[in-house]
Amino acid sequence: MGEVAGFREAALRLLGEQAVAADAPSMQRYMKSEMPFLGVRKPARVGIVDELCRRFPFATQEDLVDSARALWREAGFREERYVALSVTGHRAQRAFQDTGMLGLYEEFVVTGAWWDFVDETASRRIGPLLLSHPDVVRPMLLRWSTDEDRWRRRTAIIAQLRAKDRTDVGLLRRSIEANLADPDFFLRKAIGWALREHAKTDPGWVREFAENHELSPLSRREALRTIDR
Repeated sequence: MGEVAGFREAALRLLGEQAVAADAPSMQRYMKSEMPFLGVRKPARVGIVDELCRRFPFATQEDLVDSARALWREAGFREERYVALSVTGHRAQRAFQDTGMLGLYEEFVVTGAWWDFVDETASRRIGPLLLSHPDVVRPMLLRWSTDEDRWRRRTAIIAQLRAKDRTDVGLLRRSIEANLADPDFFLRKAIGWALREHAKTDPGWVREFAENHELSPLSRREALRTIDR
């Protein structure tokens, strides 16, 4: 059995062992997901990911990408995709975190197409790559900020949630300004969230931005939440 097939089979077996079928319907309702759940809660998934990374020490980035992509693409249950995403960010894969991962991460964003997948990928996968490889990732996010796909645009806005004093405020400004007029809830929420997080580092910048831009009520409320309290 090849490594990709073996990885997927092990993931499915471990998930099946931890599944609580009675939990699955409520998990699916909460996430408003068309894809069904097995009923594997996050603490159990963390253990599964640790076990998979111990049993499958990927020798190359290509092995990691191929295994995660197969589990993602062939998933019948949402937890399979959670595991695929989590494996890519596990400490065991730290050496592989470079621009060669971007194709897979873009697939997670575009085909995941919901906040649970997109937010993790944006802030904990693509965001760190922006800090380490800005020459490649910054132009990509600028393109994404005006893309037809709303999830690429949300990614451009929230990729820097964890950047703190390393935030590229020029990129943040341009990504937000490109989406100010869009009525989409997920984009307006993303704008407010990104500004609120940056306000923890530079509240003056955020207040000035809010004063000089026509933010939606949702975005403005989120952006100024920690400043005005």
